[in-house]
Amino acid sequence: MIDFHAHLDLYSDPAATTKECVRRDLFVLSVTNTPSAWKGTAALAKDASRIRTAIGLHPQIAQERQSELGLLEDLLPQSRYVGEIGLDGSPELKATWDTQRRVFSEILRMCTAAGGRIMTIHSRRAATPVLDALAGGVDAGAAVLHWFSGSRRELQRAIDQGCWFSVGPAMLAGERGRGIAAIMPRDRVLTESDGPFAQIDGRPLFPWDVANAEKELARIWGVAEKDVQYQLAQNLRRLTSMIPH
Repeated sequence: MIDFHAHLDLYSDPAATTKECVRRDLFVLSVTNTPSAWKGTAALAKDASRIRTAIGLHPQIAQERQSELGLLEDLLPQSRYVGEIGLDGSPELKATWDTQRRVFSEILRMCTAAGGRIMTIHSRRAATPVLDALAGGVDAGAAVLHWFSGSRRELQRAIDQGCWFSVGPAMLAGERGRGIAAIMPRDRVLTESDGPFAQIDGRPLFPWDVANAEKELARIWGVAEKDVQYQLAQNLRRLTSMIPH
């Protein structure tokens, strides 16, 4: 199983959650919300060969943590994964919009200078500005749009720009999310939990809950679950081969 977007450091017991991921032999991309959280989060997975830790600066706290951009740049040589980064156009974040755009632009510039990174990107209510920024940072690396919720026109643009996508049980629980997932190219889709933020029935999702996303993708694609698992494994192999170690 593959969880390409989980916040391992934010579970109530991060060490136990990480240990269970190892026991289940999951591939997990453990994202961070601030560069200063990267070192401690990476330490959780120091003995886990299938867990990678991404360096992030979440758009929702870009205003408060913009001073950590220098630290993010310093850490880039230590990981080929960057996230969670991006833009959030929610009304309550309107006052931080200019800072968000500047921070995201700077991170894309840093990724380009570092030779490209695999990026997991937040684009809630901001799909078009995110795609505009990615179009201007064509050498920044491979963009994986996590929990994409833009319009179908924006989705088509993302596909045309070569973006990848990660989908999870919470996204696929709704008809709209399933409709979006059905249009995504199967060879550019990965699964995610977005736990512990994402929930179903009031329960935070764990990385192993991506099994439910596999089941839903099997229904959407009209194939067996084992075929979904094979496709996802092939996708991950191809994505990770795009950016050198």
